[in-house]
Amino acid sequence: MTADALLESSAQRIAAAFAAYNGEFRAITRRAKSRFEARDWHGSQQDAVERIDLYDKSVNRLVEGMRAHLGERSQDRHLWQGIRNRFHSRTAGLPDAAFARTFFSSVSRRSLGTVGVAPELEFTGKDLDPLEGAGANPEVTEYGFRGDLQLLFEDLLGDLDLRCPWINFDRSVEHAVQDIEAALNRRPERPRLLHIKILRPIFFQSTRAYIVGHLATEAEILPLVIALQHTERGLFIDAVMLDEDDISIVFGFTRSYFHVDLERVVEAVVFLRQLLPRKPLSELFTVLGRAKQGKTERFREISRHLESSDDRFVHAAGERGLVMVCFTLPSLDVVFKLIRDRFPPVKNVLRQDVLDKYRFVFKHDRAGRLVDAQEFKRVRLPKARFSPELLEELATETAETVHVEGEDLIFDHMYIERRMMPLNLFLRDAPEEAANRAVLDYGQSIRDLAHSNIFAGDLLLKNFGVTRHGRVIFYDYDELCQVTDCRFREVPVATSDEDEMRSEAWFYVADNDVFPETFLNFLAFSDAQRQLFVHSHGDLLEADFWRGIQRRVREGDILEILPYRPRRAVSSDARNRL
Repeated sequence: MTADALLESSAQRIAAAFAAYNGEFRAITRRAKSRFEARDWHGSQQDAVERIDLYDKSVNRLVEGMRAHLGERSQDRHLWQGIRNRFHSRTAGLPDAAFARTFFSSVSRRSLGTVGVAPELEFTGKDLDPLEGAGANPEVTEYGFRGDLQLLFEDLLGDLDLRCPWINFDRSVEHAVQDIEAALNRRPERPRLLHIKILRPIFFQSTRAYIVGHLATEAEILPLVIALQHTERGLFIDAVMLDEDDISIVFGFTRSYFHVDLERVVEAVVFLRQLLPRKPLSELFTVLGRAKQGKTERFREISRHLESSDDRFVHAAGERGLVMVCFTLPSLDVVFKLIRDRFPPVKNVLRQDVLDKYRFVFKHDRAGRLVDAQEFKRVRLPKARFSPELLEELATETAETVHVEGEDLIFDHMYIERRMMPLNLFLRDAPEEAANRAVLDYGQSIRDLAHSNIFAGDLLLKNFGVTRHGRVIFYDYDELCQVTDCRFREVPVATSDEDEMRSEAWFYVADNDVFPETFLNFLAFSDAQRQLFVHSHGDLLEADFWRGIQRRVREGDILEILPYRPRRAVSSDARNRL
């Protein structure tokens, strides 16, 4: 085979593998519609895991195929540079070309074990512009306002491609109209409505479907997201959201990815960016299921920020972790987490256990309470940007995975996630009202996690963070486990004064034994906060609550954790019969 033929066949092979991956990705995504129509929530969960696994399976399969195809030249960096250039030409002008190039970069990095960034062997900078090819043609339908909002929504809801009977179509129309009228009336001077634009593909996530669009007035553009619920009785509108903060939570970094079948993802991202201007591009790609593209864009965001800033990496705020070294750049809204080389005896876990926990969370329903930690390997960062204190800890605590190479530090492995204020620090400094809200949401966070079959393990306040929306999120996964793997027990009654006075348990405690009534002993609440927690979440301190969750999960119940507050219920019956 000539050199040119080898380059062409290699580029064609990678392009074909990407097309096959993308086709399978969309096929899984399209199943979300039929899952929703059939109310097959377990099938939806299985699809979510299958789609997450698909990228690595496709890349690993292709890496093996390229080794066989290239033979002795499989590690020839000059050859890979030629393949990269040929692939660039092949993908020019394609829809979502940046994602195809991300796929190539994954293949080349795994094939060659690239450290840091190698522009000649992968795609960076302008070659990987995430918005390349974006025009003004997202898949939208515009509904002009002709003086009657009810008629507009009759058309809009009537156009939905869902084979579900409405419980009461007129009532759902009325629901949407009333909420939009109320939002417009809250403006100092009610603006005139011009039109509503809707992304045609429906967004599916867990047990809900979402209509996503915007509402245009003479004065402004308002985001619009409508949540649809499908019960045994039929379909109805569960909520109408027109506030950026509310919609940001729906599209948040603590939620499972949407299943939405998009012909051109980049056009949808541009549209969503208009609704959520404060949300990074990386998170928009990620929440649409393009996790690898989101991960690539996040590192591009970090690299660009390093070029335009001069502050140093320092320890992240909060207590030092026993398992992780956590650091941040004060001017950047992310945290970098490294697994320590050794853990103290009190932590009965191994490095592989920690890796497994993070992989488990990546595939699990994060239920709005688990941060999306993105895994990175062979990362290069400038040593001069690290504080002396942090450099010393990295040298003593992570020497097995962090190496000095010239003027840089090479990180064999790390996690990067959004930065939050540790809950213990938040409660120390927050006004009383905000602190009380956080205490209540901390309890709700534990409850939501339980409903998704997650027990945090270590409930100390330092392991939870507070987002800019005031939501409490769990981010320390080394002791996390499934509720169904625990044995929830009451503390036995002491049989003697001597037993009662012992500092350690006088009865046998297995590794998976949990005693909920003791939780409050470890929480650094004030007396008033403790009373507030017990009043609202006292059942979390009872073993019966947790055994009840175990029973429902084992029986196959789907316990909902919604990213919004339902505006009005059709009936308690309709909501609970899932």
